[in-house]
Amino acid sequence: METTRSADGTMIAFERSGDGPALVFVVGAFSDRATPREVAALLAPHFTVHCYDRRGRGDSGDTPPYAIEREVEDLAAVIVAAGGSALVYGHSSGAVLALEAAMRTSAVDRLAVYEPPYVVGDDRPRTVGLEARVAGLLAEGRRDDAMEAFLVEGPQVPREAVAAMKPSPAWEEMGRLANTLPYDLALLGDQDVPVERLGAIRVPTVAMCGGDSPRWARNSVAAVAAAIPGARERTLAGQTHAVAPDVLAPVIAEAFAG
Repeated sequence: METTRSADGTMIAFERSGDGPALVFVVGAFSDRATPREVAALLAPHFTVHCYDRRGRGDSGDTPPYAIEREVEDLAAVIVAAGGSALVYGHSSGAVLALEAAMRTSAVDRLAVYEPPYVVGDDRPRTVGLEARVAGLLAEGRRDDAMEAFLVEGPQVPREAVAAMKPSPAWEEMGRLANTLPYDLALLGDQDVPVERLGAIRVPTVAMCGGDSPRWARNSVAAVAAAIPGARERTLAGQTHAVAPDVLAPVIAEAFAG
């Protein structure tokens, strides 16, 4: 583990592996720097891969109050530690953060994103007030209720599927990161695709989704690719939001080739 300091002094923990151009992974909800290790190992022969704990997770610090700008600064600090510029891959809410960084900084050389959870049209209900409700449940110590509300009302996971998850060890692992769910929701803002702002991105970009993912994910990716000049859209056959590392790694390598 290595550390760097964000602009507000928050310590950000990261791991570095491999050899080649700098590549930074930005994880989504319920994820920390350990989550992408398998795909990072597959990419390590070609890239120097940096996996970091977003603020409030793992070994990273957390300085209130939360703001999207602080998370962008955290990512920027990791990029500085990686050499000053980097290829950036973001997954889910991490994809939103990666897009925000590409809109706000010049340190992103190329960009790849997987299923940023924007809402397009009536693809899924909008989560009115969910950020405040999840934060309130967490403040009351009702962690499991907060996690269920996030999953059911956000990515539209069926309640019966959430009920089946609760007795599993994975649920406890997810619970370690539940305190940052309001951050993931804050990143999305009003949940609309920020078409005009995305149009300012001028780095080569690939927007990806799974062929078996829900319609909202596919439509979000299509809208993002359409908004960024020159962006390419890729659909990974047979994949869902939980994309397989051995499928994802070669697509990332191709996106960042050259």
